[in-house]
Amino acid sequence: MARSLASNALTIFIVLLICLASIVAWGNREFTREGPLEQAICLMVPSGGSMSAVSANLEELGAIENATIFRLGAEYTERADRLKAGSFVVPAGASMDEIVTSVTASGRSTCGTEINYRIGVAKADMIVRELDPATQKYVELANFSPSEEAAPDGFDAIVAQPSTRYRITLAEGVTSWQVVEELKQADFLTGDVAAVPAEGSLAPDSYEVSRGASRAAILEDMARRQSAILADLWAARADGLPLETPEQALTLASIVEKETGVAEERPLVASVFINRLNQGMRLQTDPTVIYGITEGQGPLGRGLRQSELRRATPYNTYVIQGLPPTPIANPGREAIFAALNPEPSEYLFFVADGTGGHAFAATLSEHNRNVQRWRQIEAERANQ
Repeated sequence: MARSLASNALTIFIVLLICLASIVAWGNREFTREGPLEQAICLMVPSGGSMSAVSANLEELGAIENATIFRLGAEYTERADRLKAGSFVVPAGASMDEIVTSVTASGRSTCGTEINYRIGVAKADMIVRELDPATQKYVELANFSPSEEAAPDGFDAIVAQPSTRYRITLAEGVTSWQVVEELKQADFLTGDVAAVPAEGSLAPDSYEVSRGASRAAILEDMARRQSAILADLWAARADGLPLETPEQALTLASIVEKETGVAEERPLVASVFINRLNQGMRLQTDPTVIYGITEGQGPLGRGLRQSELRRATPYNTYVIQGLPPTPIANPGREAIFAALNPEPSEYLFFVADGTGGHAFAATLSEHNRNVQRWRQIEAERANQ
């Protein structure tokens, strides 16, 4: 009798194991197979949200068929406690496993409404855009300059939405004063700025920020990023440069940044200034003179006068030898790289060529011919 009971118990146990294995296998297939979603959606995960709430929301949206399997799958794969807040694209046909990865991986929002505050050299603008999950393309909802015009209707409502994301983008060549002044115009930020950061110390880049973030903290982040970039590139600089410190490299990079808007020209523009420094020639670059006049507080808005080119200031490179005492703007990574890795050349001069780029020359006579061609182009344009 006892032997029969033991045998039956063992049989039942084996059957239960087989059933359990079958259930686990079925659950795994459900967790990894293509999902029912026919069109991509944007999934909002609030701060402090739970995997249970997300699973229920996904089931309601039709992105998954079983919230329990989704939640158990997240727990089984040890990702349930890694849920990130944000807005995430859930593609059509996404499996539960793929959705869990989306909401637990980087935490970087991939959809929803975004306010991008772009700080440029000439002006700053606020761009409101929204990603269409179906097409994966952004649709622009508004574009305005906070310092020059009022926000459009509906902007306050967008700002009030908890799911709205914020980004600040710095263009290469903006000055630290411009950055601080424009950050003051961003109502979604908080706090005062005690002092304008050192010129050149802020990294032109795109920064994802939160509503209510501290202006001072954002500037500190920009400074940390620029410091790291400069340290990395200084360590990998070319040999034999007439630059004694990373700060001098930053100053030269800022001049390169202001002298050309053509990315491919940066190494060649840098080589002109490196060659001049090596030969003891004055740099003779207009952007430094302009900075000495404006102190980085906005564009000059007119051409330089001859008296200004002759006036002795610490930034007038027509008068002083070598580099000015500080950078004249915040250079980007590529300009810093160019200053530290200039293209080998014998060029000592360059002038605009009418295409947006420059004509380079190794001798003064060749440069004078390039200048004459540029003057002809200017005259022809004036007569059109």
